[in-house]
Amino acid sequence: QVQLVESGGGLVQAGGSLRLSCAASGRTFTGYIMAWFRQAPGKEREFVAMVPSHHDNRVYADSVKGRFTISLDNAKNTGYLQMNSLKPKDTAVYYCAVQSPPYRNYYLGSYYPYWGQGTQVTVSS
Repeated sequence: QVQLVESGGGLVQAGGSLRLSCAASGRTFTGYIMAWFRQAPGKEREFVAMVPSHHDNRVYADSVKGRFTISLDNAKNTGYLQMNSLKPKDTAVYYCAVQSPPYRNYYLGSYYPYWGQGTQVTVSS
């Protein structure tokens, strides 16, 4: 099993920044994909960003491209989501998720067996 624990959420004004962390423990893989998803009240969960552990092919949702940066520190078994220029529409619960090989569609949450508990991000106008 893999345990994921997110941290770093909070309340920030529009235009501000936050950095989310996702600490992984438990079973290890030779390779994996880490992704961030978010879910706003009354809306479906949506893909935000992903990064593979074994190369730098990062992918972002159009809504966050240029503002968010996903990264991994494999030595610390921790992933990060740096969020800049935050907007009220970024308000949501943010979840990190991990999938191991064989990789499936990275933008679909249903293909990720491991999830964190979520961290609330609230952006005020």
